[in-house]
Amino acid sequence: MIKLLIVDDEQIEREGLQAILQKNFAGLAIEHAKNGKIAIQMAGEFQPDLIFMDIKMPGISGLEALERISADYPSIKFVMVTAYDTFEYARKAIKLGVKDYLLKPSKASEIVATVGKVLKQIEEERKLIERNRLQQDVLQKALPLVETDVVTQLLFDHVHEVHLDELVGLLGVGTTNEKFALIVLLPNGSESFYSAVKDKVRQTGSGWVGALYGRQIPIIVFREPDRTFRSQAVSLANEILSVAKSEVGTGWFVGIGNACGTLDQIRQSYQEALIASMDPTLPVKYRFYCDTPVLGVAREGHFAKQREKQFFDQIRLGQWEQVRADIMDFIRRYENEGADLLQAQQRVLELLWIASRVLIEMGVETDMPLYSFQSQDYRQLRSESGLLLDLMRQSYVKHYEQLEPDTIQQIKQYIVEHSHRDITLDAIGKRVGLSPFYISKMFKEQLGVNYIDFLTECRIEKAKKLMSDPDKSLKEITFEIGYHDPNYFSKVFKKMCDVSPTEYRKTLLGKKTDG
Repeated sequence: MIKLLIVDDEQIEREGLQAILQKNFAGLAIEHAKNGKIAIQMAGEFQPDLIFMDIKMPGISGLEALERISADYPSIKFVMVTAYDTFEYARKAIKLGVKDYLLKPSKASEIVATVGKVLKQIEEERKLIERNRLQQDVLQKALPLVETDVVTQLLFDHVHEVHLDELVGLLGVGTTNEKFALIVLLPNGSESFYSAVKDKVRQTGSGWVGALYGRQIPIIVFREPDRTFRSQAVSLANEILSVAKSEVGTGWFVGIGNACGTLDQIRQSYQEALIASMDPTLPVKYRFYCDTPVLGVAREGHFAKQREKQFFDQIRLGQWEQVRADIMDFIRRYENEGADLLQAQQRVLELLWIASRVLIEMGVETDMPLYSFQSQDYRQLRSESGLLLDLMRQSYVKHYEQLEPDTIQQIKQYIVEHSHRDITLDAIGKRVGLSPFYISKMFKEQLGVNYIDFLTECRIEKAKKLMSDPDKSLKEITFEIGYHDPNYFSKVFKKMCDVSPTEYRKTLLGKKTDG
């Protein structure tokens, strides 16, 4: 229903105008005001969409009333009515944003045409507001999906800067401060706590939570400028562990990576968090990477950061021969230096723990590697380590032998058909029974392009086809292909096609006209 207020000091004018409007427009709610003072009061009480305002009235004039009402209720529209056809009145009315101007006496047809035009504008604005509200609702529902996807992409793949800009903007967390990674380990059967952990992090407003896979939750945390890194990390770890309540002693653990300056470096922090979480049996249920024994190995030169990264990548890529060669080389270095055998065994076990954590992260269930007894010599350590590696390799092979040979093609087809929706690696992973991290890796290996770039290509190709329809606005096309922000769509399109959507469309429609 549209509400209309008629303001005129002549009752006969008010009633005559109401009769014309009710005859020609159904469903109008109409009220009267006999002067400017009452009109100002009724604007707040009645909340009209449109006001017919006489200019010359005793006391507060129509223009004064218009100015005061507009200041408090800028969305109300006005049509001015007057017997004075003077330029000065018209100029003031236009300056105040009046939609139209009628001279007394007006023909009924003129009144109907003027009101019809303004009512149409009100209806269009209402539809736009409702459409924007629905789009915001869709966006709010999509944000949790966006959050898990951006964490996956940052930790295990590559996010193009234009995508990252949008994702950061949507998630509303400032990225100018330092950031660091956490990994939360859940015990068997505790996967239902994932939502509670996510809520805890969201309450702090300082982090993004990734997808749950293999009972592990990766989190990217943004430094709070008024707290130290350790203070913030310990506080967040304790908040997360409080979710477990009495179960804290049964497998819950939080690993904390070092702080870094940019999101490009967050993958290193995540790997450090993974290393820090390798022994969940510790009495304190969180640990910083800088406090782990592994750092001691790095200082000794046996397993520097670059080799740590290679080790992670080799496991994810299934390069088991290289993993075995590196671990045997690691043992040989200790043996050649005459290092203590028990210390060497502990260091190797730490590496095997890292390998098992990476497998679990990829959705490969494997037992935690443990030596059945203390090695008596280095030969025995090599033999036992080889057996533990073989068990992990068997779990890896068994898991991926169960996959359909055309899985990646199924995923590709699914993205092509659903690119206009809010699809994520996590959702695809659940559909095909794979870790989102593994899908990201496999997608790039087999198709030569990462998942988010392929999704973008699908959307841009759909946009190009839709642009050939001159009746579709660029805003409509934006939402139809799966984006939520026309400005972001424009940035992506220009990045992909070297021209803006508007320029591309001009060329496209120009060619059609020429043809």
